[in-house]
Amino acid sequence: MRKRLPSTTALQAFEAAARHQSFTHAAQELSLTQGAICRQIATLEAFVGVPLFDRVRRGVRLTDAGERYGRLVRRQLDAIERDTLAIMAHQGGGVVDLAVVPTFATRWLLPRLAGAQGGGPGLQVNMTTRTRPFLFDDTEFDAAIYSGDPGWPGTRAYFLMRENPVPVCSPRLADGPLDAAAIAALPLLQQSTRPTAWRDWFASAGVNAPADMAGMRLELFSMLSQAAADGLGVALIPPFLIQRELDQGELRILNPHSGPVQRAFHLIVPERKTALPALVQFRDWLVEQARPGGPDPQGVSARSDGATARRAPLRPETA
Repeated sequence: MRKRLPSTTALQAFEAAARHQSFTHAAQELSLTQGAICRQIATLEAFVGVPLFDRVRRGVRLTDAGERYGRLVRRQLDAIERDTLAIMAHQGGGVVDLAVVPTFATRWLLPRLAGAQGGGPGLQVNMTTRTRPFLFDDTEFDAAIYSGDPGWPGTRAYFLMRENPVPVCSPRLADGPLDAAAIAALPLLQQSTRPTAWRDWFASAGVNAPADMAGMRLELFSMLSQAAADGLGVALIPPFLIQRELDQGELRILNPHSGPVQRAFHLIVPERKTALPALVQFRDWLVEQARPGGPDPQGVSARSDGATARRAPLRPETA
């Protein structure tokens, strides 16, 4: 079915006029006559069926509808320009738009992209942080890196590594190692996306901790690591996400026990995109990076806990 869309010429004229609040300045920017701008905007107003500008004595002023429409049009034109420039700049290569959980992106993925050019020359990986599942059909993402249930409908999941978090804190708070009962007496830092993490950890260690659900609640591992380094409490964090703090002595592992079966990081790819060359290139590179004993760029550990991570499967898990 044919889409009801105005011409891009009319939209460009409107966006420029809305931004400048002036037909004259819009005409100068677009190298058109003021009459041409007026005609394009009149055509657009007839198309949408509402006035977008009030014609006032000293010029023009956006209506409420024009103000709202102007923001939407500007956002879409910017996206078209960005995507067009990306295609022009990467002829023969590829672009992957990736949704990724924040701390994994900054602490594990970005250092490897810097050291290995994202798996090969000509491949650009754009990242946007997402902490919860979403529908790929509602976004422009090509793939996602997510820790949790990989069973997203209509996708394939490629195992990367398990979290295997351990208790860590500032040496100012405790100088470890400590058993689970001693840790239970310390202030605990809770992760809002894993609300029962401490309860499960103490249960797996055979310790009754009445305050296992108490303490400051934070969403991201990066927040937990900062709070722990500042001496606010003990946090459960995967060591591979805080290797820098461990190496510099800002954080210390209090107990090597990582608790019961933990979440795992997966690369989630929509089934319709699994054969895209850029995604295949990125997937193969990412799986190799996550393999125990795999490449270790810039001295960053490639293992999730130094012992228990397993090689990513050659065949994906299908949701």
